[in-house]
Amino acid sequence: MNPYKSQAKKAFWRPAVAEPHYADLKDLWTPFTLKRSDKVATAGSCFAQHIGNNLAKRGANYMDMEPAPPMFADVAEAREWGFGVFSGRYGNIYTTRQLVQLFDEAFDKRVPAERVWEKEGRFFDALRPSVDPVGQSSAAEVLALREKHLKAVRKMFETLDMFVFTLGLTEGWESVEDGTMFPMAPGTLAGSYDPAKYRFHNLRHAEILQDMKSFRMRLLEVNPNARMLLTVSPVPLTATATDHHVLPATVYSKSVLRSVAGEMAEDFEDVSYFPSYEIISSHPSGGMFFNPDQRTVNAFGVNYVMSHFFSGPLEAEFKSMETFREEEELDLICDEEKLERALE
Repeated sequence: MNPYKSQAKKAFWRPAVAEPHYADLKDLWTPFTLKRSDKVATAGSCFAQHIGNNLAKRGANYMDMEPAPPMFADVAEAREWGFGVFSGRYGNIYTTRQLVQLFDEAFDKRVPAERVWEKEGRFFDALRPSVDPVGQSSAAEVLALREKHLKAVRKMFETLDMFVFTLGLTEGWESVEDGTMFPMAPGTLAGSYDPAKYRFHNLRHAEILQDMKSFRMRLLEVNPNARMLLTVSPVPLTATATDHHVLPATVYSKSVLRSVAGEMAEDFEDVSYFPSYEIISSHPSGGMFFNPDQRTVNAFGVNYVMSHFFSGPLEAEFKSMETFREEEELDLICDEEKLERALE
């Protein structure tokens, strides 16, 4: 007897990857069951926006806890102000540490020592500086808006059925005083960098795994039936704050995040993993899903990922997908890309 004799063809490289055309790959994941009535919320790095966009347009009960006011000319303008990008107006949540700290703040378990940054006489939310391009006239206005935001986040966590979180980065900048991790380094969008007040923190595997386990426990305490879907962003780092070249820094970061996501999905029945990272980034794809910058994912790649996502029970539930117009080019809102200003 040979233990591999009972394995399906998908377990062997030659019939599963080498022989079929890449467009014909099958069984890349085991889709979970999701009903149209299930409330779905998204958060994470830039690539999570594609999943949320496709779920919403295919008829999922996609949660928008902070809808845009009617003052904007169109959806694109509203997105520039953080509306409709994710289920909450929290901007990019790149690290697991941000996610845990946001949850704790929403449920009155912590208050960050530093919540407001200033730039040229205007005031910004330090925990989501990109959602307000022009800032507020006072710190008090920023804090009042943040309280309203946190109430929406709290309700989201309490009422969602499925939480889709895309892990994006291991690198982050945190407060020396209390460990609050910011979505961007101070001084990039607002505030100013002071090495005595802020430090770089490249989260290790053990830290990220503990963050995700802690977040899961917190979520289930307030919402016992909540489930999670984890993905890893295939988008490489714009820049690294380590001493390493950005290429190995990217591979390190994505490898750690993929490992954590895999362990979570293996250990907990209420956690699933979708391989968007592997579909886009693995070498059999030949890099064909990236734009010429070798970083951003083209519409062809996004649509191919979504064709795998909406398979099995998801395809059966969302039968309207044949009437869905494939994504041409979603203008992603990515705070990290602003780091390229350092080259100017």
